[in-house]
Amino acid sequence: MRIRRTFPIVLLFVVIVAAVTLAVQLRKHAPPEPARLLPGADAFFYLNLGAVRRANSGKDLPSVSHAPEYEQFIRDTGFEFERDLDKAAFAIHYPGKWPGGGTGGSAPEVRFSEVLEGKFQGERLTAYLRQLSKSVENYNSVEIFTILLEGRQLRVAVLSPDSVAASNHDDPAVIQGMIDRSRRLASPFGGPALLRQYYKHVQLASLVWAVARIDPAAPEAGGLSVVFNKPATLVISGSALNPLHPMAQAVHLRAEAFTQSPDDARAVADKVNVFIAMTHAAETSVGTHGNDADVKALFDSLQIKQEGDHVVLTAAVPSGFLHKALAEGSPEPAPTLPPTK
Repeated sequence: MRIRRTFPIVLLFVVIVAAVTLAVQLRKHAPPEPARLLPGADAFFYLNLGAVRRANSGKDLPSVSHAPEYEQFIRDTGFEFERDLDKAAFAIHYPGKWPGGGTGGSAPEVRFSEVLEGKFQGERLTAYLRQLSKSVENYNSVEIFTILLEGRQLRVAVLSPDSVAASNHDDPAVIQGMIDRSRRLASPFGGPALLRQYYKHVQLASLVWAVARIDPAAPEAGGLSVVFNKPATLVISGSALNPLHPMAQAVHLRAEAFTQSPDDARAVADKVNVFIAMTHAAETSVGTHGNDADVKALFDSLQIKQEGDHVVLTAAVPSGFLHKALAEGSPEPAPTLPPTK
């Protein structure tokens, strides 16, 4: 009789443990909801500003220079990016002529699609978009505002009281697809193909991450062409370290490059090691930076290792280093739309 009474309890416990394990695994492999709404693209970038504020004891982000157009935007919409934006997910579309083919179609330059979550004031934002728009389309009960911006058509749609989608891709089906996905039940198996394949390599609880196709033959590769001789996929993520960790006031950075062969991975690792050595030597020779405790801690934490056809770089970036880097940089005005007429 005792066994009969105990068995249901044990079975329930096993089911609960299995459900929790499954939920953790699905969460690990599923991009955040804003990223799952994005269209297929060649690179993705995600930033969780709400988590950054919480990690900063709830304080607002450092203020940026407010251009007159941005001040007008704040007055008209009541929305301030550094204060009210919680999450931002971006899809980057390389031009169709990009080596291997990009998702930007016939556009001669890079195009973007994004989903923003934050504290929007719906009526004020809608009125602002309506004044700017050259046209307004109703798609599945959602208004799509088309705005001329720098010679391109920017399409904007208010998905919900706290989320907005936008895209300057030439194909209107791109933002229509984002609207359609926002109307479906959230699925951990959803999202663009590139993210479904590589998001599992993003650290849990990352405040910021990026997944990108790299081709050294493309202009969009920029300085990365110095490191990569052949196409690869790069996954970069930064997460706050465990409060009990001895370097609690640091961000754990992880960059992983997936190459086409172990030989390619070895070549990348060698180049990165040389670059780090040269940078460290240069910092050491520049007086105060060479003696800076945060800079020393950063370089001491750097680790690079090759694992088959991919290379992993890890580092603990002290918060002091980040604060100094931000302070030394000249803040640019936050991006915004043109002023209302």
